[in-house]
Amino acid sequence: MTFNEGMQIDPNRASSGGGPGMGGKLAIGGGAGGLILLVISLLLGVDITGGDGGGGQVSQPAQAGNTAHCKTGADANKYVDCRVIATALSLDSVWSVQLPQQTGKQYVKPEVMLFTGAINTGCGNATSDVGPFYCPADQTAYFDTAFFQELTDRFGASGGPLAQEYVVAHEIGHHIQNQLGDIGKAQRDPQGATSGAVRTELQADCYAGLWAHFADKQPSPGGGAPFLNPLSDTDIRDALSAANAVGDDRIQRAAGRGVNPESWTHGSSQQRQKWFLVGYRTGSVQSCDTYSARDLDNPTGLR
Repeated sequence: MTFNEGMQIDPNRASSGGGPGMGGKLAIGGGAGGLILLVISLLLGVDITGGDGGGGQVSQPAQAGNTAHCKTGADANKYVDCRVIATALSLDSVWSVQLPQQTGKQYVKPEVMLFTGAINTGCGNATSDVGPFYCPADQTAYFDTAFFQELTDRFGASGGPLAQEYVVAHEIGHHIQNQLGDIGKAQRDPQGATSGAVRTELQADCYAGLWAHFADKQPSPGGGAPFLNPLSDTDIRDALSAANAVGDDRIQRAAGRGVNPESWTHGSSQQRQKWFLVGYRTGSVQSCDTYSARDLDNPTGLR
């Protein structure tokens, strides 16, 4: 999924920060100094540093600390940091309409932070090791754009743009959960094949699919053209490849461990792909109710 090249984007939609030597690793869902931390991460607790990358560049790298070059859709198609910003703007345009229409809740924009190395957050100190994450305490989605290369090189996802945009949409999906009062369910039942944590992550995948359902149709603010060009089958395959790459079962196999559903926090690769497709095919918040689903392997939106 590519952006309309002439589309104007606001480089100030995201802030930049972070750097080396900014503090220790963030304790995901645990405690540090008596402070209970609640963070929702794409790769909960998985260290993505190290290892040999084998793939090519998925896009030109971010220009750290400076987003002034992000002005048009053409920039979003060229630079990964601009793509994060443009995706956030597209998410704003979709959720500002769909959230009140479907739930009666007004959409409040989350903050978006691009960082390198390490960052201080409302949930504690984080490093790039945890991958992209959302912090409910400061309502901010955090992205070290180097992760997108890791997603391709180490986890085998497609380097296509919708694979990257899916990641952004997933984290903003956690913000929607925060607005709807659901995000705390991940902490009350934090591990296991049918746990609240897994259901929370699968719902964020479904919300990412919901965004994709509307992203090439929803007019940009002021009634302009949608931010994104029409989806192709290749785009959907790219998004599904990213969802597949970060399934708990696949990550466990890649780490040389046996598959242990009792330790899952995000769901299997198959589940993540299926729930993305539920959101994409239905465009319905109600269809993304993973907490009420009896069978996470067979969501009703696919029947």
